[in-house]
Amino acid sequence: MSTPAVQRTAGEHAAGEQQGKRRSQMELGLVGLGKMGGNMRERIRRADHTVVGYDRDPELADVHSLAELVQTLPAPRVVWVMVPAGAATQATVDELGELLSPGDVVVDGGNSRWSDDEKHAEELAAKGVGFVDCGVSGGVWGLRNGYALMYGGAAEHVAVVQPIFDALKPEGPYGAVHAGKVGAGHFAKMVHNGIEYAMMQSFAEGWELLEAAESVTDVREIFRSWQEGTVIRSWLLDLAVNALDDDEHLDELRGYAADSGEGRWTVEAAIDNAVPLPAITASLFARFSSRQEDSPQMKMIAALRHQFGGHAVENAQR
Repeated sequence: MSTPAVQRTAGEHAAGEQQGKRRSQMELGLVGLGKMGGNMRERIRRADHTVVGYDRDPELADVHSLAELVQTLPAPRVVWVMVPAGAATQATVDELGELLSPGDVVVDGGNSRWSDDEKHAEELAAKGVGFVDCGVSGGVWGLRNGYALMYGGAAEHVAVVQPIFDALKPEGPYGAVHAGKVGAGHFAKMVHNGIEYAMMQSFAEGWELLEAAESVTDVREIFRSWQEGTVIRSWLLDLAVNALDDDEHLDELRGYAADSGEGRWTVEAAIDNAVPLPAITASLFARFSSRQEDSPQMKMIAALRHQFGGHAVENAQR
């Protein structure tokens, strides 16, 4: 007589596991399917979550409007925004605020300024909608390697989105952090990008000096030799070698590199907090040299930005 009871217990256990699996699977709305957003959609889908994507390019989109995206998702909804910072993000948040219902959550995963997050959270909170800001790093390599995530917001809103964070982050225990309250995620990503500016500038300066030295005959292989055993070995160094393999002297590039905002915001935050940032500040001002001439250093900066983020480059004028 004990066997049926055991069988029922095993069956109930299996049903519970299946129910738990269903609970962990999510349906997500994703707005903005460019280089980053498109790859993020694919990585999330590979983790067995459902993604409904919207983009102004109908060839990329799963639905034709934000309204259709919201109507497609079951409540409570999570909508992740991956559009350019500033006016585009504000317009998207404004429209979502009119479409979403109390209990829904908006995630801004673009490169917004942290002070905008505070404004967006307040606007959405008035409608009962939660808000999480998330700095995302990983560029065009994130689909394969995972994305480093820094997110800010109330614990209950972060918990709703956690399965998506887990799907996007790299394998293993690290690569994602609840950085603090609203704005903390984008503030952390801003500082990350400021550090990135300074690191890229150092590689660029070293590369230009090596290229200028008459006694040095193979700059590319010097960079390659640094990939093993040196204290400056890093992913950026690996990407620099990739760029030099593609174009050994970077002759095909114009020495122009844009600054997307985070470097400026980092320096402004340093001033506001009376924190000296000489290296990051100098690297930001070095970018401005590319507005004035065909800077050799900016060729390396442009090459690195293209390697890790797919950022546009300008070809050298012939």
